[in-house]
Amino acid sequence: MIDLHCHILPLIDDGPSSWEATAEMCRIAAQDGIRHIVATPHANHKYSYNRERFASMLQTLEASCGDSLTFSLGCDFHFSYDNIEDAVLHPRRYTIARSNYLLIELNDFSLMPSIRQGIFRLVSSGMVPIVTHPERSPVLLDKPRLVLDLIDDGCLIQVTAGSFTGHWGERPQRMAEWLLKSDAVHIVASDAHDTRHRPPILSAACERVSTLTNKDLVQALFVDNPGAIVATEASLPREVPSAIPRGG
Repeated sequence: MIDLHCHILPLIDDGPSSWEATAEMCRIAAQDGIRHIVATPHANHKYSYNRERFASMLQTLEASCGDSLTFSLGCDFHFSYDNIEDAVLHPRRYTIARSNYLLIELNDFSLMPSIRQGIFRLVSSGMVPIVTHPERSPVLLDKPRLVLDLIDDGCLIQVTAGSFTGHWGERPQRMAEWLLKSDAVHIVASDAHDTRHRPPILSAACERVSTLTNKDLVQALFVDNPGAIVATEASLPREVPSAIPRGG
């Protein structure tokens, strides 16, 4: 499996507080069947994003893991005006690996018209926004059909693994399952932050999703779609690869 959203780098945001904790998270991920992790440090008003520094840290981490895990660098991109404008000017500062794909975390208080305007700005600049955990978003939780509008606007959707298993509560679980049945999930990722409360585990969600849909879609959500994203070079056309149709 491939984990497209994981706070694995230590001492830079609200993720692991030490290199030892990072090493334990890597052990948990590898044991769970994860083979590739995209490190996604926060980029928001609280945590500054230094691509060069994080890339160097990721090289150190990859060297320590041997053959058990490989890594790419991305970003947990706070969907603010300043971030959007900087991403338009410097897209490779924030996108996953060398791709055009950008994980975006919506502001809890944004209005839908401003969200769609920001999405249009990113898409028009050649990026493919991946909306993270809409099932946990106060903006979308009460109006899940708005997620379908975001897909029509050019977004992909990433649901948190723990939402399928009930870790985040009944309402996010219901919405995650509704999105799955509505062909509105493209990636399932851990959004892991630590070893205990939010560990990098995908297998439990994989098992749950397998009871709700077919094995081909499970393969797409946990392996093929995230794999296509980390393998996509930025020089390729920005259209979503054929491995990632709507709904997987």
